[in-house]
Amino acid sequence: MAFDSERFQRIAILKPSALGDIVHALPVASALRDRFPNAKITWVVNKGFESLLTGHPDLTDTLPFDRGMYRGNVLRSAIYTMRFMNRLRCRRFDLVVDLQGLLRTGIMCAATGSPVRVGFANAREGSRRFYTHRVEVPDADRIHAVDRYWRVVEFLRANVRPKRFAIPVQTKELAAVDRELADLPRPWIAVAAGAKWRTKQWPPASFAALCNRAFAEFGTSVVLVGSSDDIALSGEIARNLNGPVRDLTGRTSLPKLTAVLARSDVMLANDTGPLHLAAALGRPCVAPYLCTKVALHGPYNSTTGGVATTVPCAGSYVRVCPNGLICMNDLTPQKLWPPLAEVLSCRR
Repeated sequence: MAFDSERFQRIAILKPSALGDIVHALPVASALRDRFPNAKITWVVNKGFESLLTGHPDLTDTLPFDRGMYRGNVLRSAIYTMRFMNRLRCRRFDLVVDLQGLLRTGIMCAATGSPVRVGFANAREGSRRFYTHRVEVPDADRIHAVDRYWRVVEFLRANVRPKRFAIPVQTKELAAVDRELADLPRPWIAVAAGAKWRTKQWPPASFAALCNRAFAEFGTSVVLVGSSDDIALSGEIARNLNGPVRDLTGRTSLPKLTAVLARSDVMLANDTGPLHLAAALGRPCVAPYLCTKVALHGPYNSTTGGVATTVPCAGSYVRVCPNGLICMNDLTPQKLWPPLAEVLSCRR
């Protein structure tokens, strides 16, 4: 069918979560704006991530989805679902792009009533049954997540410009960060030690050892970031550091985190949301890769900073390790030092 610029006037992007996945999908929004310049483009997003997209230059608006409504009262959850699905239908979207590919977003697709619903042919949980058009990605296990989402852009013939990450950075947040970190010597290393999977979580002692070497050789400072779930990890790192540190873990909104990363000289983090946000902001990144693969989920445009373990089970994508987390001892701070030192030597 012809995906002409006049036909689609109300477009929905379904990518509710998670932080890193939303960041990876950002070039899709910009490409759709280029291809359909007069359309209203709405991003359906989990409420907790909505502030990341506030002020996005290529979006008309966002439609928040509150997953918290599904905890507890069943009747309340059912009422919320019906009301949300009604909101989707009332928007009268004529093109829906599902980048999440789960049953929940497949049902959202159907609820819109849109005549054109695009998703991946290999989408999970039966969600592909709700699409009118399915995008084949036969090499999905060999290309980066950003490039996989881009296949939808190519399918819609919207790849009129190269990929770009448009991330709103609020001026007031930048000013607040500048004031808060003004006393820290440069370069600034932003460190995010958390990860949802234990198998992606490099030991705090390794982070501390790497940062201490940076203190000694480059006179750096460390800014610890992450969610409230990461407070204990950051605290352990902070207690073992020999140089200036500011712990902002659990104390940043997404707009403030974005500002912190935008001001940082380098990002040191596990394969998790803050790492990919920093990469999208154009920050140099250094990251330990344990059970995930740099080629598929490395910091985009900064994949040389992704350092992978060499154990036989590397990149297995398991959440529970059957091998005693042997990768943690294999991937030493010394192995991450060369890319970090290279970045810091350019920022003296």
